[in-house]
Amino acid sequence: MGTATARRRRIAVGAAGGLALAAFAFGAALSDRHSEPLPSAASQLSLSELAGQRLVAGFPGTAAPAPLRRTIRRGELAGVILFEGNLPDRAGVRRLVAELESIPRPPGLRDPLLIMVDQEGGLVKRLGGPPRASAQRMGVAGAAFSRQQGRDTAASLRGVGINVDLAPVLDVARPGGTIAAEERGFGSTATQVADTAVPFAEGLQAGGVAATAKHFPGLGAAAENTDFAVQRIELSRRTLRAVDERPYRDYVAGGGEMVMLSTAIYPAFSPRPAAFARQIASGELRDRIGFDGVSITDALESVAVRDFGGPAKVAIAGAKAGTDLLLFTDYRAAASAHEAMLRGLRGRKLRRRPPFEASVGRVLRLRHRLPAKAGPSR
Repeated sequence: MGTATARRRRIAVGAAGGLALAAFAFGAALSDRHSEPLPSAASQLSLSELAGQRLVAGFPGTAAPAPLRRTIRRGELAGVILFEGNLPDRAGVRRLVAELESIPRPPGLRDPLLIMVDQEGGLVKRLGGPPRASAQRMGVAGAAFSRQQGRDTAASLRGVGINVDLAPVLDVARPGGTIAAEERGFGSTATQVADTAVPFAEGLQAGGVAATAKHFPGLGAAAENTDFAVQRIELSRRTLRAVDERPYRDYVAGGGEMVMLSTAIYPAFSPRPAAFARQIASGELRDRIGFDGVSITDALESVAVRDFGGPAKVAIAGAKAGTDLLLFTDYRAAASAHEAMLRGLRGRKLRRRPPFEASVGRVLRLRHRLPAKAGPSR
C-alpha cells in the first residue's frame, strides 16, 4: 500500500489510544459510514427545527444568554462557536459546555450540540494548550509531529467538552499571501499541505474531535484576511483544481468530517462568495471532490460578506448553494437568519425536499457520531 493511500485511510472518530491500530480498524469502515442513508429523523422535524439545524451561533460572555438557551431548547440551533471571551479558564469552559449540553431539546435533537472553536495553533488559538506549534512549524516538522499535535489537541478539547475544531487550514500558502504571512499554512505546495495538514486532522478525529478543513476551494492566494476585506481570488479553474483543491481531495478521501467554505470570490466559478456559489459549494466540493460530510461557511458577519447582504439574504443564499451550516458569530444575527429560512420553507422559496433535508441529515449524522460527554481533562 502506498504512503498516500495509507494516509487517506487513517482518519477516524474513535478512541484516542493506539492511533495506528485504531486508524486501520476504523479506516475500512469510513467509506461505508459516510455512505449510510441520511437519518430519516430529518423528515420528522418541524420546519422551525429544520431551519435551526442549518445554524451555528456565537455569543458574548461566559454564560449562555437566555434567548440563546430558548433557541436551543426549541431545537433551532445545531451548535455554538466559542471565542476567547467565552473561555476564561478550563474549569469555566467545562461549566459552560455542560450548561449548553444540558439544555433540554426536542426528540430527535438530543445528540450533542456542535461545540466549535478555532484551535489552529500559532496566532489562531482560542484555548490554552495544544497545538503548541503553528501550522507553518508543523508543516516543516513533518507528518508524525503534526499528527501528534492533532492528537494532543483533541485530548485537550475533549477534556472541556469541545467536539469540533475549525482546523486545519488546507490553504496552499503562496508567498505574499495572508495565510503565509500569518503562518497559518502548512506549506507552499499542495503536496506539503496534504502530507502534513491531513495528519493533523487524523489526530483530531482519532481523539474524538471532528476536524474542519478550510477555506475551500483555497484562500492561499488572498492578500488579506476575509474577516477584514473583500477578496477576489483571480486564479483559473485549472489552477484552483490542480493546486488549491488538491489537499482537500486527500482530506475527503480519508474521511474528513467537515469542510469550511471560503467567503472570498472566485471569478473563475462565480461572482458570488464561495459559500453562496452553488458551482463551488455543491459542484466542486460535492460533485467533483466527492465530499459527503458537513460543510460550513466562514463567519458571516465578516467584511467579505457585508457587501453581499444581511443575515436574511446570506442565509437563503447559503442554503440554496448547498452549504450545510451557516456560521454567525452573533446569535441575534442567527435568529434573523432562522426567521428568513423559516419564511422560505413556508413559502417554498427554499425546497424542503430533498436538498434542505439532505443538509440537515448530514448535520444530524455528525451530531449522532460525536462523543456525548467530555473526555478526561488534561
